Amino acid sequence: MASVSIRRPFPGSASQSTRTAASGRTRPTNEPFHPYPTGVAEASARFLPLLGTAFDRLHPWDRMLYVHQASGTPPRVPRGVTVRRLRPEDGPALAEADPSMGWIPATWGGPSGLAASGQGWAAFRKGRVLALACTRFAGSRCEDVACATDPSERRQHLALACVRGLTDDITARGRTATWSGSRAHRASRLLAWTAGFRLLREYVHHTTGPMAVSGPSILRAAA
Repeated sequence: MASVSIRRPFPGSASQSTRTAASGRTRPTNEPFHPYPTGVAEASARFLPLLGTAFDRLHPWDRMLYVHQASGTPPRVPRGVTVRRLRPEDGPALAEADPSMGWIPATWGGPSGLAASGQGWAAFRKGRVLALACTRFAGSRCEDVACATDPSERRQHLALACVRGLTDDITARGRTATWSGSRAHRASRLLAWTAGFRLLREYVHHTTGPMAVSGPSILRAAA
């Protein structure tokens, strides 16, 4: 059955954040469908004209979904670096990490929330966070992994080591680790493969409303 799912990129109840159309019919919710300031929609081609009339702007974003299925390549961590599960007292260190990694703790309400969650791993050198991986979204059967490395500490297998520890934890919790990312993000795809993730499917997200684009390779022009 063809469907379209629309989600807002901020917290809210299911009735506030998701609308589904099946066979041309929309599910009623407690708020008006239009205007929808910003969000993410995944839809089959037949619904794109509908989305085009509902939103001012649509930005197609090619995505890839991976599932953890292999053991992956064992990481070799540099001397002096410790890779371990985060602890509640790591909140301040996370807050002082490189700003490029600041998006990682957002799902947990910030550095302190992630540190206390028990669902994150980090690479440390003398108390400084060099790389970070955590469960960004969790369902009943799967946990989606996010990771980042301080730009000055890349190419040392640090993110790989963090992801490996995290995926072991996810498996121990009886769930499957997944990895979703942009098709244009080659480094993300290579890291996923090296960590034992294998491609499940490719899909397109349509981001709605104004959007800052970091580079022309990330989003292709809307049809």
